[in-house]
Amino acid sequence: METNTTTLAEYLFKRLHQIGVDSIFGLPGDYNLQLLDYVAPSRLHWIGNCNELNAGYAADGYARIKGIGALVTTFGVGELSAVNAIAGAYAERAPVVHIVGTPVRQSQESRARIHHTFNDGEYERFDRMQEHITVAQAILTDHRSAPSEIDRVLQQCLLHSRPVRIAIPLDMVDLRVPKAALETRITIPLPVRQPKIEDRALTAILERIYSAKRPMILVDGEIRSARIMDEVDHIVKSTEWPTFTSGFGKSLIDETLPNVYGVFSPQHKEFVDSCDLVLCFGPHYSNTNTFLFQAIPKPEVAISINAYSVQIGNEIIRDLAANYFLPSLIGHLEMEKLARYDPKLVHPSSVTPPEVQSTDLVTQAGGFWHRLSSFFQEGDIILAETGTAAYGANEFRLPPKTRLFKAVTWLSIGYMLPATLGASLAQRDLVGRSEYYNLLEGEARSILFIGDGSFQLTAQELATIIHRKLNVIIFLINNDGYTIERCIHGRKAAYNDITPWRYLKGPEFFGAPTEGDYAAHTWEVRTWADLESALTDERMLKGKGVRMVEVFMERLDAPPPLDKVLDMQIEREKASH
Repeated sequence: METNTTTLAEYLFKRLHQIGVDSIFGLPGDYNLQLLDYVAPSRLHWIGNCNELNAGYAADGYARIKGIGALVTTFGVGELSAVNAIAGAYAERAPVVHIVGTPVRQSQESRARIHHTFNDGEYERFDRMQEHITVAQAILTDHRSAPSEIDRVLQQCLLHSRPVRIAIPLDMVDLRVPKAALETRITIPLPVRQPKIEDRALTAILERIYSAKRPMILVDGEIRSARIMDEVDHIVKSTEWPTFTSGFGKSLIDETLPNVYGVFSPQHKEFVDSCDLVLCFGPHYSNTNTFLFQAIPKPEVAISINAYSVQIGNEIIRDLAANYFLPSLIGHLEMEKLARYDPKLVHPSSVTPPEVQSTDLVTQAGGFWHRLSSFFQEGDIILAETGTAAYGANEFRLPPKTRLFKAVTWLSIGYMLPATLGASLAQRDLVGRSEYYNLLEGEARSILFIGDGSFQLTAQELATIIHRKLNVIIFLINNDGYTIERCIHGRKAAYNDITPWRYLKGPEFFGAPTEGDYAAHTWEVRTWADLESALTDERMLKGKGVRMVEVFMERLDAPPPLDKVLDMQIEREKASH
């Protein structure tokens, strides 16, 4: 019989499904078990993780591909285990919904000393902990207001592209609530146009654009959360101005365009400093995204387009939504007034890696990252973990319609393996639904580059990747410990060592089949011949499921700029003796 009510749990999960969540991550716990009973009936796929931290990382990776991600944990021990992942999502603008199953209201109101608490009757402390790393919170206590509270928080998650927290007590899970609101989808509120502000910004920007003799474009990673990727792509193509990305912005525009010159690094500083206008889209100027602040344009020549403001020199014009303002700017641009000039820059596609012998050992200087570029194909999701992989990934030459996620600002090692699980699931959920991922499921790949040290933190999530039959290729860089830390300090110190593992036994240990379509395949790479053999193996190119390559490198073999940091450490040691 048709009813005009639904349970609170169904309301929550149906809302998540409406806004784009198809797979939800997490772990069962005694305060969320009844809540989890409603996941499958709400047309969501439950992805059980090995721990809550990994669930948070996976939801983050999922959100960066799908536009929204979610996880469910239990109160106290579960949610605090996930806090580090939620903080990282906040720092790098990933919209993640953290749902926490909490004790019944009677226990909380009576300050009962129950498990998963501090045994002091204080429950609100957990709420306050997460206020600092979420943009909105809903502590559900009344079924009458609960649906509107859920809607409010989910809208804030989408609006700000940052995490939110919803706490639902065990005794509210199956309470009946009106379902009429489900007929109206949650949307991001349209900005109210501010004609005077917009006209002032347009006049100032167009004047700078038309007067510039040596303009350029810098594309940074927050164009994704600002939802201006298409507009930026149009501006890059139509102006034909020399364009760089940051590490965070890499892959967000087509790198094969003749005017796109790769990642802005210190070697390009002289050119960038010579420009009289730098149009910067979605700036994210952390030290690790700017080569220790060396890759930031001079303020006096920069125009920065942020999600909700424009900065021209030192002046900030607020209340301008970039995804509404940029189409207006594009509409006013008179292309014949734009400067055209030869920047005399070398396009990355014309650079070849150094000559090596097939029997030589694989090294960074030998062009390891460069040589991997030919392996990538359209539709790939490529992930590079904190450490040598994150810096090496700046050298990739990426085909169109690939996505690269690399460590940017939070730099929590171990993040990328569970994030690969999330991104790969998002890719699977999107296949056939989006023009961007118009691929057959068997062809969609996620490719992870991770160091041996980082892998050890979250290795168990490889089991979930295997269990879900995801097409994941893992390049594990075995450089015998924490090479990035050795470069910074303690190059010979024991605290930068790790316990050696037999990494290629991992897939089998974690349950990968040894035969059939999803049999795991592994390769050991020490020389360039080994690498070529692995990359061209039919099992690599045509296989499904997990494929894992262990690449051995020397302890102190590091890409730029880590090699320079290492040289500085060595010089300091010499000076101290």
